[in-house]
Amino acid sequence: MNSDIYNEGQVVHQPTFIDGHSVDIPLLKILQQDGTVYEGAQLPEMDQELATKVYKTLAFHRVLDERMVASQRQGRLSFYITALGEEAASVGGAAGLKPQDMIMTQYREQGALMFRGFSLENFMNQMFSNAKDLGKGRQMPIHYGSKELNYMTISSPLATQIPQATGYAYGQKLQGLNAVTLCYFGEGAASEGDFHAGLNMAAVQEAPVIFFCRNNGYAISTPSDEQYKGNGIASRGVGYGIKTLRIDGNDILAVILATQTARAYALKENAPVLIEAMSYRLGAHSTSDDPSGYRTREEEEVWQANDPILRMKNWMLKQKWWDETQDTELFEQYRKDILAAVKVSEKIDKPHLDTLITDVYDVPPLHLQKQFEQLKEHINKYPDAYPFTAGKF
Repeated sequence: MNSDIYNEGQVVHQPTFIDGHSVDIPLLKILQQDGTVYEGAQLPEMDQELATKVYKTLAFHRVLDERMVASQRQGRLSFYITALGEEAASVGGAAGLKPQDMIMTQYREQGALMFRGFSLENFMNQMFSNAKDLGKGRQMPIHYGSKELNYMTISSPLATQIPQATGYAYGQKLQGLNAVTLCYFGEGAASEGDFHAGLNMAAVQEAPVIFFCRNNGYAISTPSDEQYKGNGIASRGVGYGIKTLRIDGNDILAVILATQTARAYALKENAPVLIEAMSYRLGAHSTSDDPSGYRTREEEEVWQANDPILRMKNWMLKQKWWDETQDTELFEQYRKDILAAVKVSEKIDKPHLDTLITDVYDVPPLHLQKQFEQLKEHINKYPDAYPFTAGKF
């Protein structure tokens, strides 16, 4: 047995409790809402070119979310999830990585994929599940994926990506790659068993993975104070022996710096890092949700004053890297581009039925081929019931 297995600290001779708030976890803040940097704050490695790319990605994210919610309300799209008020977490995290790093997400991190260059057409094709969708129409809207951009396809069940990220990062380590895996999830997903299994495995196996928790206050309608009694999610990282950072998730500079720092540590030490980004979900959980049923308008207004996009804009203006005219033109152009892309993508045919059983096996097994033939016979018998089936048999 390891002689220091108990990691002895202070020795006592009477029962002495510690609680979930015994560890004092600092909060990293760099940028104030008016664009002023806190005195003595460390800045991330970022020049004007990178800053402009980050801001444009944030703006595109905001406009895309607005337009796609409108499209869902119009009946053009079946489902959508926004990241209103949380955009800095995903965009800043991606900006702190290198292109070779793998990103695994939940379903509110489309900003990371935007930053890596996923095209507007690819976003639209996926959401409308048309024939040009990289996923061949097999996923719900906003469940993106891109092998080319090292962005793992999203799964709907909560937290499945957490142990997967540990395994992937361990593989990167074994191959000697100059790469890490960043895994996004919400504080609600941290209530799943996969969270605990994934973190413990990463700590024990020393995998270069960054666990990035967006603590936005709500797991659908359940507030965080009804999910846990400990000191947030960061205290769990400490408990598993993982280096941990807590940051202002609406501070884009803090997000980028924390991710850059975590990446450097994970690579050098072959060890995991946990980042807890404190933010707020200003929008509904999804287009199927009405947050007015479980929180007040006054609560939302407090966080509206902490808009991460406005905060970065104010900083860019102070840096003389941006101006109001550019800002107005940028948002107007994005609105036009997205609306035009919607009109194109919604008219593209659905994927051909022949693609239904491909990709899972090198050669589809006989039982799938038999089921597929039965499906085609059924559709041909009742063609009026399947008006969107593309192609002839």
